[in-house]
Amino acid sequence: MSSAPLDRITIEPNVPATSCVVWLHGLGDSGDGFAPIVPELKLPQNHAVRFVFPHAPQQAVTINQGYVMRSWYDIKSMDLHSRADMDGVLESEVKVKALIKEQIDSGIPACNIILAGFSQGGVVGMFTGLRYPEKLAGIMALSCYLPNADALPEQLSEANSDTAILQQHGDNDEVVPLSAGKMANSLLKKKNYPVKWQTYPMAHSVHPTQVRDIATWLVAQLKLA
Repeated sequence: MSSAPLDRITIEPNVPATSCVVWLHGLGDSGDGFAPIVPELKLPQNHAVRFVFPHAPQQAVTINQGYVMRSWYDIKSMDLHSRADMDGVLESEVKVKALIKEQIDSGIPACNIILAGFSQGGVVGMFTGLRYPEKLAGIMALSCYLPNADALPEQLSEANSDTAILQQHGDNDEVVPLSAGKMANSLLKKKNYPVKWQTYPMAHSVHPTQVRDIATWLVAQLKLA
């Protein structure tokens, strides 16, 4: 992967931003895929939340016959224990940390930044957030799993040991099995992370009720009410 900063879509609030949500898309998608969710969240009119939707780099993906697409890491097999290319996960972590630093340099403290992601983006977001050295406002992990499958990442951050985590998953997910999300949830609970688990009657997608629940959680974590 290139060391260049990630291209992204940035949606600014109507007032100067004091908090930020960095939202990572899934395999083969782009930042355009989730950007339209911002008005659907129906956040308070005067909210000061900047939304950043980065585009993953283009790379060959093994399970898709080596086809080049936007991907946060290579997926080598459908087996959960060998699915994620850890070198790629670590490279994406560096890029996401650079995005967070941009926000901090712009005046938004880490404690006002939420890392969110769907599917592959959720894997990278959760991995990065659990290891990030400064306290974050929250971690939102949608329809995803841990890259180590049945183990939490190494070098967990003490600063984020009590950071709120929202995990959401579809009951009928055919891409990332519900069991994969539950495995991550169990590991987080054993480590006493304040994790909230919610499921929805959906496949590997986003549900209208879920969008309302995301909005409620964002309002609480960013103290927007």
